[in-house]
Amino acid sequence: MSNPQHLQYTEEHEWLTTAAAGEIATIGITKHAADALGDIVYVQLPDVDAEVTAGETCGELESTKSVSDLYSPVTGVVVEVNDAVADDNSLVNSDPFEGGWLFKVRVESAGKLLSADEYTALTNPSA
Repeated sequence: MSNPQHLQYTEEHEWLTTAAAGEIATIGITKHAADALGDIVYVQLPDVDAEVTAGETCGELESTKSVSDLYSPVTGVVVEVNDAVADDNSLVNSDPFEGGWLFKVRVESAGKLLSADEYTALTNPSA
């Protein structure tokens, strides 16, 4: 699975749909991250109405291999969390770019973001 071109990415392996101020960004982890973590067994997401800060920890993903922090790629207020992921953690592994999204934020500002090509170069330097 290649990285969808219409998304933006972080060096911490999150993806997002938009970084435009005032817009609502959908955020998840990449297929690369999901594969590296292995089977996700627990997801801790930020609460609705919580303020998140770009580059800061806002949740946690636990897999059969390890526990990994979840970082917000943008600063803003959480407007929705994906309850389906809370009920079925395997969505993060099986469908990271669609059904496995994690949370949505009304964007105030963005941190450092990468294009799909830049993210691919980061995760697969020989590509």
